Amino acid sequence: MKNTQQITRAMKFVAAAKLRRAQEGVFAARPYAQEILRVLRSAAARIEAPVHPLLERRPEERVLAVVVTGDRSLCGAFNSNVLRRAAQFFREQETKKIQVMAVGKKGRDTLRKRGWGFAGEYLNLSIRLDFRAAKEISARAAELYAAREVDAVYAIYNEYKSVMVQRLRVEKLLPIDPAVLGPGAEQSPAGHSGQEASSADKHPPSGPAALVDYIYEEPVEQIFAGLVPRYLDSEIFRILLESAAAEQAARMTAMDSATRNASDLIDRLTLQMNKIRQAAITKELIEIVSGAASATS
Repeated sequence: MKNTQQITRAMKFVAAAKLRRAQEGVFAARPYAQEILRVLRSAAARIEAPVHPLLERRPEERVLAVVVTGDRSLCGAFNSNVLRRAAQFFREQETKKIQVMAVGKKGRDTLRKRGWGFAGEYLNLSIRLDFRAAKEISARAAELYAAREVDAVYAIYNEYKSVMVQRLRVEKLLPIDPAVLGPGAEQSPAGHSGQEASSADKHPPSGPAALVDYIYEEPVEQIFAGLVPRYLDSEIFRILLESAAAEQAARMTAMDSATRNASDLIDRLTLQMNKIRQAAITKELIEIVSGAASATS
Protein backbone atom coordinates (compact mmCIF):
# COMPACT_ATOMS: atom_id res chain seq x y z
CA MET A 1 0.00 0.00 0.00
CA LYS A 2 2.89 2.36 0.68
CA ASN A 3 4.26 1.65 -2.79
CA THR A 4 0.82 2.32 -4.28
CA GLN A 5 0.60 5.57 -2.34
CA GLN A 6 3.93 6.71 -3.75
CA ILE A 7 2.75 5.93 -7.29
CA THR A 8 -0.54 7.80 -6.94
CA ARG A 9 1.22 10.79 -5.35
CA ALA A 10 3.67 10.91 -8.27
CA MET A 11 0.81 10.65 -10.78
CA LYS A 12 -0.94 13.53 -9.03
CA PHE A 13 2.12 15.77 -9.43
CA VAL A 14 2.51 14.77 -13.08
CA ALA A 15 -1.16 15.56 -13.75
CA ALA A 16 -0.76 18.93 -12.01
CA ALA A 17 2.16 19.83 -14.29
CA LYS A 18 0.23 18.74 -17.39
CA LEU A 19 -2.83 20.68 -16.20
CA ARG A 20 -0.77 23.84 -15.94
CA ARG A 21 0.41 23.40 -19.54
CA ALA A 22 -3.14 22.64 -20.69
CA GLN A 23 -4.42 25.79 -19.00
CA GLU A 24 -1.71 27.82 -20.73
CA GLY A 25 -2.82 26.30 -24.04
CA VAL A 26 -6.44 27.34 -23.44
CA PHE A 27 -5.42 30.90 -22.56
CA ALA A 28 -2.98 31.15 -25.49
CA ALA A 29 -5.62 30.05 -28.02
CA ARG A 30 -8.15 32.70 -27.02
CA PRO A 31 -6.55 35.75 -28.72
CA TYR A 32 -6.42 33.90 -32.06
CA ALA A 33 -10.07 32.85 -31.75
CA GLN A 34 -11.04 36.42 -30.85
CA GLU A 35 -9.35 37.90 -33.91
CA ILE A 36 -10.70 35.23 -36.27
CA LEU A 37 -14.20 35.99 -35.02
CA ARG A 38 -13.63 39.74 -35.28
CA VAL A 39 -12.42 39.57 -38.90
CA LEU A 40 -15.14 37.06 -39.82
CA ARG A 41 -17.83 39.35 -38.44
CA SER A 42 -16.34 42.34 -40.24
CA ALA A 43 -16.32 40.47 -43.58
CA ALA A 44 -19.89 39.23 -43.08
CA ALA A 45 -21.07 42.79 -42.37
CA ARG A 46 -19.76 43.88 -45.77
CA ILE A 47 -21.66 41.15 -47.64
CA GLU A 48 -25.33 41.69 -48.33
CA ALA A 49 -26.23 38.01 -47.88
CA PRO A 50 -23.34 35.83 -46.60
CA VAL A 51 -23.37 32.46 -48.33
CA HIS A 52 -21.22 29.46 -47.47
CA PRO A 53 -21.83 25.67 -47.42
CA LEU A 54 -21.17 25.60 -43.66
CA LEU A 55 -23.86 28.24 -43.06
CA GLU A 56 -26.59 26.38 -44.94
CA ARG A 57 -29.41 25.33 -42.65
CA ARG A 58 -31.60 22.34 -43.45
CA PRO A 59 -33.85 19.90 -41.55
CA GLU A 60 -31.80 17.73 -39.21
CA GLU A 61 -32.33 14.20 -40.43
CA ARG A 62 -28.70 13.04 -40.25
CA VAL A 63 -26.53 14.02 -37.29
CA LEU A 64 -22.79 13.71 -36.70
CA ALA A 65 -21.74 13.45 -33.03
CA VAL A 66 -18.10 14.22 -32.19
CA VAL A 67 -17.49 12.43 -28.86
CA VAL A 68 -14.34 13.71 -27.14
CA THR A 69 -12.87 11.48 -24.41
CA GLY A 70 -9.40 10.73 -23.08
CA ASP A 71 -6.88 8.15 -24.24
CA ARG A 72 -6.06 6.89 -20.74
CA SER A 73 -7.91 5.88 -17.62
CA LEU A 74 -7.21 6.68 -13.94
CA CYS A 75 -9.06 9.97 -14.24
CA GLY A 76 -12.15 9.26 -12.18
CA ALA A 77 -15.49 9.50 -13.95
CA PHE A 78 -14.16 11.77 -16.71
CA ASN A 79 -14.61 9.32 -19.59
CA SER A 80 -17.71 7.58 -18.26
CA ASN A 81 -19.52 10.90 -17.83
CA VAL A 82 -18.90 11.87 -21.46
CA LEU A 83 -20.01 8.46 -22.69
CA ARG A 84 -23.12 8.57 -20.51
CA ARG A 85 -24.01 11.99 -21.93
CA ALA A 86 -23.34 10.70 -25.45
CA ALA A 87 -25.71 7.76 -24.85
CA GLN A 88 -28.36 10.20 -23.65
CA PHE A 89 -27.83 12.33 -26.76
CA PHE A 90 -28.22 9.26 -28.98
CA ARG A 91 -31.52 8.44 -27.28
CA GLU A 92 -32.72 12.01 -27.79
CA GLN A 93 -31.85 11.76 -31.50
CA GLU A 94 -33.08 8.19 -32.00
CA THR A 95 -35.48 9.22 -34.80
CA LYS A 96 -32.52 10.51 -36.84
CA LYS A 97 -29.62 8.80 -38.56
CA ILE A 98 -26.56 9.24 -36.34
CA GLN A 99 -22.91 9.05 -37.29
CA VAL A 100 -20.16 9.13 -34.67
CA MET A 101 -16.68 10.60 -34.77
CA ALA A 102 -14.57 9.29 -31.90
CA VAL A 103 -11.80 11.42 -30.39
CA GLY A 104 -9.89 9.43 -27.76
CA LYS A 105 -9.23 5.72 -27.22
CA LYS A 106 -11.60 5.28 -24.30
CA GLY A 107 -14.58 6.61 -26.21
CA ARG A 108 -13.61 4.70 -29.35
CA ASP A 109 -13.31 1.37 -27.52
CA THR A 110 -16.55 1.72 -25.59
CA LEU A 111 -18.61 2.91 -28.55
CA ARG A 112 -17.21 0.13 -30.72
CA LYS A 113 -18.29 -2.44 -28.14
CA ARG A 114 -21.77 -0.94 -28.31
CA GLY A 115 -21.89 -1.54 -32.05
CA TRP A 116 -21.23 1.96 -33.38
CA GLY A 117 -19.35 2.56 -36.61
CA PHE A 118 -17.23 5.66 -37.02
CA ALA A 119 -17.02 8.44 -39.55
CA GLY A 120 -13.55 9.10 -38.16
CA GLU A 121 -11.20 8.04 -35.35
CA TYR A 122 -8.62 10.35 -33.76
CA LEU A 123 -6.45 8.85 -31.04
CA ASN A 124 -3.65 10.00 -28.71
CA LEU A 125 -4.56 13.67 -29.13
CA SER A 126 -4.71 14.35 -25.40
CA ILE A 127 -1.11 13.15 -25.03
CA ARG A 128 0.27 15.71 -27.48
CA LEU A 129 -2.33 18.12 -28.79
CA ASP A 130 -1.57 20.45 -31.69
CA PHE A 131 -3.57 22.56 -34.11
CA ARG A 132 -3.06 20.15 -37.01
CA ALA A 133 -5.23 17.54 -35.29
CA ALA A 134 -8.02 20.09 -34.87
CA LYS A 135 -7.77 21.03 -38.55
CA GLU A 136 -8.01 17.37 -39.54
CA ILE A 137 -11.15 16.83 -37.46
CA SER A 138 -12.62 20.12 -38.71
CA ALA A 139 -11.92 19.24 -42.35
CA ARG A 140 -13.60 15.85 -41.97
CA ALA A 141 -16.71 17.34 -40.31
CA ALA A 142 -16.92 20.13 -42.90
CA GLU A 143 -16.54 17.58 -45.72
CA LEU A 144 -19.45 15.48 -44.44
CA TYR A 145 -21.62 18.56 -43.94
CA ALA A 146 -20.83 20.17 -47.31
CA ALA A 147 -21.50 16.83 -49.07
CA ARG A 148 -24.91 16.71 -47.34
CA GLU A 149 -24.06 13.41 -45.68
CA VAL A 150 -25.00 15.03 -42.35
CA ASP A 151 -27.32 17.94 -41.57
CA ALA A 152 -25.82 18.96 -38.22
CA VAL A 153 -22.61 18.43 -36.26
CA TYR A 154 -22.55 18.30 -32.45
CA ALA A 155 -19.59 18.04 -30.08
CA ILE A 156 -19.96 16.19 -26.76
CA TYR A 157 -17.13 16.94 -24.36
CA ASN A 158 -16.08 17.97 -20.87
CA GLU A 159 -15.52 21.69 -20.45
CA TYR A 160 -12.85 22.78 -18.00
CA LYS A 161 -14.17 25.14 -15.33
CA SER A 162 -11.79 24.55 -12.42
CA VAL A 163 -9.69 21.81 -10.88
CA MET A 164 -12.72 20.43 -9.06
CA VAL A 165 -15.39 21.15 -11.68
CA GLN A 166 -15.70 19.87 -15.24
CA ARG A 167 -18.94 20.56 -17.03
CA LEU A 168 -20.46 18.32 -19.70
CA ARG A 169 -21.33 20.19 -22.88
CA VAL A 170 -23.28 19.32 -26.01
CA GLU A 171 -22.39 22.06 -28.48
CA LYS A 172 -23.67 22.52 -32.02
CA LEU A 173 -20.80 23.21 -34.41
CA LEU A 174 -22.53 23.07 -37.79
CA PRO A 175 -24.35 24.78 -39.26
CA ILE A 176 -22.67 27.88 -37.86
CA ASP A 177 -25.13 29.97 -35.88
CA PRO A 178 -26.00 33.18 -37.78
CA ALA A 179 -25.77 35.04 -34.44
CA VAL A 180 -22.00 34.37 -34.51
CA LEU A 181 -21.76 36.69 -37.52
CA GLY A 182 -23.97 39.34 -35.94
CA PRO A 183 -22.88 42.52 -34.16
CA GLY A 184 -20.98 41.99 -30.91
CA ALA A 185 -20.06 38.41 -31.70
CA GLU A 186 -16.40 39.05 -30.98
CA GLN A 187 -17.29 39.61 -27.34
CA SER A 188 -18.01 35.89 -26.88
CA PRO A 189 -14.98 34.21 -28.41
CA ALA A 190 -13.61 30.85 -27.38
CA GLY A 191 -14.51 31.13 -23.73
CA HIS A 192 -17.95 29.57 -23.61
CA SER A 193 -19.45 29.18 -20.19
CA GLY A 194 -21.21 26.06 -19.02
CA GLN A 195 -24.45 28.02 -18.67
CA GLU A 196 -26.56 28.25 -21.80
CA ALA A 197 -26.75 31.95 -22.48
CA SER A 198 -29.35 33.63 -24.64
CA SER A 199 -28.47 35.04 -28.03
CA ALA A 200 -28.71 38.57 -26.68
CA ASP A 201 -26.36 37.74 -23.81
CA LYS A 202 -23.81 36.10 -26.09
CA HIS A 203 -23.92 38.75 -28.78
CA PRO A 204 -24.72 42.16 -27.28
CA PRO A 205 -25.66 44.74 -29.90
CA SER A 206 -23.14 47.25 -31.11
CA GLY A 207 -23.27 49.92 -33.78
CA PRO A 208 -21.58 50.05 -37.18
CA ALA A 209 -18.78 52.12 -35.64
CA ALA A 210 -17.59 48.97 -33.88
CA LEU A 211 -16.56 47.48 -37.24
CA VAL A 212 -12.83 47.59 -37.96
CA ASP A 213 -12.17 49.29 -41.29
CA TYR A 214 -9.99 46.58 -42.87
CA ILE A 215 -8.45 47.08 -46.31
CA TYR A 216 -9.08 43.94 -48.33
CA GLU A 217 -6.68 43.04 -51.15
CA GLU A 218 -9.02 40.27 -52.34
CA PRO A 219 -12.80 40.26 -52.80
CA VAL A 220 -14.47 40.22 -49.41
CA GLU A 221 -16.57 37.20 -50.43
CA GLN A 222 -13.40 35.20 -51.08
CA ILE A 223 -11.93 36.20 -47.72
CA PHE A 224 -15.19 35.33 -45.97
CA ALA A 225 -15.22 31.89 -47.61
CA GLY A 226 -11.70 31.25 -46.29
CA LEU A 227 -12.43 32.52 -42.79
CA VAL A 228 -15.44 30.29 -42.11
CA PRO A 229 -13.39 27.03 -42.09
CA ARG A 230 -10.74 28.75 -39.97
CA TYR A 231 -13.40 29.70 -37.45
CA LEU A 232 -14.52 26.05 -37.30
CA ASP A 233 -10.87 25.00 -36.84
CA SER A 234 -10.48 27.35 -33.88
CA GLU A 235 -13.71 26.13 -32.27
CA ILE A 236 -12.68 22.47 -32.49
CA PHE A 237 -9.19 23.32 -31.23
CA ARG A 238 -10.77 25.10 -28.26
CA ILE A 239 -12.92 22.05 -27.52
CA LEU A 240 -9.88 19.75 -27.61
CA LEU A 241 -7.96 22.09 -25.30
CA GLU A 242 -10.89 22.30 -22.88
CA SER A 243 -11.22 18.52 -22.82
CA ALA A 244 -7.47 18.01 -22.30
CA ALA A 245 -7.43 20.46 -19.37
CA ALA A 246 -10.54 18.86 -17.86
CA GLU A 247 -8.98 15.40 -18.17
CA GLN A 248 -5.81 16.41 -16.34
CA ALA A 249 -7.84 18.15 -13.65
CA ALA A 250 -9.96 15.01 -13.20
CA ARG A 251 -6.84 12.83 -13.07
CA MET A 252 -5.17 15.08 -10.51
CA THR A 253 -8.29 15.01 -8.33
CA ALA A 254 -8.62 11.23 -8.67
CA MET A 255 -4.97 10.62 -7.78
CA ASP A 256 -5.20 12.97 -4.82
CA SER A 257 -8.22 11.05 -3.57
CA ALA A 258 -6.42 7.74 -4.15
CA THR A 259 -3.39 8.98 -2.20
CA ARG A 260 -5.54 10.01 0.76
CA ASN A 261 -7.45 6.72 0.64
CA ALA A 262 -4.16 4.82 0.61
CA SER A 263 -3.01 6.78 3.65
CA ASP A 264 -6.22 5.89 5.52
CA LEU A 265 -5.89 2.24 4.54
CA ILE A 266 -2.23 2.18 5.64
CA ASP A 267 -3.28 3.53 9.06
CA ARG A 268 -5.98 0.84 9.43
CA LEU A 269 -3.66 -1.94 8.29
CA THR A 270 -0.90 -0.71 10.62
CA LEU A 271 -3.32 -0.73 13.54
CA GLN A 272 -4.51 -4.23 12.62
CA MET A 273 -0.91 -5.42 12.22
CA ASN A 274 0.03 -4.01 15.64
CA LYS A 275 -2.97 -5.72 17.25
CA ILE A 276 -2.04 -9.07 15.70
CA ARG A 277 1.61 -8.66 16.70
CA GLN A 278 0.63 -7.65 20.24
CA ALA A 279 -1.66 -10.67 20.51
CA ALA A 280 1.15 -12.95 19.29
CA ILE A 281 3.61 -11.46 21.79
CA THR A 282 1.08 -11.79 24.60
CA LYS A 283 0.44 -15.43 23.65
CA GLU A 284 4.19 -16.20 23.69
CA LEU A 285 4.60 -14.53 27.09
CA ILE A 286 1.70 -16.53 28.49
CA GLU A 287 3.25 -19.75 27.14
CA ILE A 288 6.65 -18.84 28.64
CA VAL A 289 5.13 -17.97 32.03
CA SER A 290 3.00 -21.11 31.99
CA GLY A 291 6.03 -23.25 31.10
CA ALA A 292 8.10 -21.65 33.86
CA ALA A 293 5.31 -22.17 36.39
CA SER A 294 5.00 -25.84 35.38
CA ALA A 295 8.77 -26.35 35.73
CA THR A 296 8.87 -24.86 39.24
CA SER A 297 5.89 -26.87 40.38
